[in-house]
Amino acid sequence: MFAINHAAAALAIKRKFPTVSLIWLLISVQFMEFIWVALNYFGIERTTTDDTVAFVGNIHLTHMPWSHSVATMLGVAVLAWFVLGKGLGKAKLGAAVSIGIASHLVLDLLTHQPDLQLAPFLSDPKLGLGMYGAAPLAAFALELGFGVWCWWYYGGGRALLAAIVFFNVANISMFAAAIPGPETWLAHRPVLITTLIFVQIVATLTLVGYLARAQGLSAEPAAVTRPTG
Repeated sequence: MFAINHAAAALAIKRKFPTVSLIWLLISVQFMEFIWVALNYFGIERTTTDDTVAFVGNIHLTHMPWSHSVATMLGVAVLAWFVLGKGLGKAKLGAAVSIGIASHLVLDLLTHQPDLQLAPFLSDPKLGLGMYGAAPLAAFALELGFGVWCWWYYGGGRALLAAIVFFNVANISMFAAAIPGPETWLAHRPVLITTLIFVQIVATLTLVGYLARAQGLSAEPAAVTRPTG
């Protein structure tokens, strides 16, 4: 999934763990993506493209066995639970952070091309429902719907909803080849792709965190029955 909807996932987790700081949750949902950015900059993982980039299906996450394999992501989630929950005695924090890390895997499996390895040294099979390549507009609808659902479940205000919708709609050209957009500049420019994704991660985490914290959150999830203004 795109950055804004990973950030939105932190809102849903916050609703289930209202006493856990949102900062922890925002970092957790994108923790493996930060690792992906670093490994791409160092050339350990690789991103390639077709000769022309018209939509997200022309961008290929060719090699990312360390940041996005099933074993690595679940392993980091379990490690976070063990260190925070058992080692530091913060059970709710450990559970929330581990769910946040694992959520990244689940959301990527729903939309990615088959580019997620089971483990770093197992090149096959690769997992992913392939929506980005086969049904990009359906992927867009799924991502937008998920982001809005997270906002609704959290009980967010209008400004937070506007931010989630804006960042989703701003990416529409990535899902529709007929709509021209800045993705045409990305062909054979993996460093630029990595940088743009990193900028989106930081921007969406910061904005979602700011708007959610500015609104505040009651202690009991059941107290929110509809979004506030």
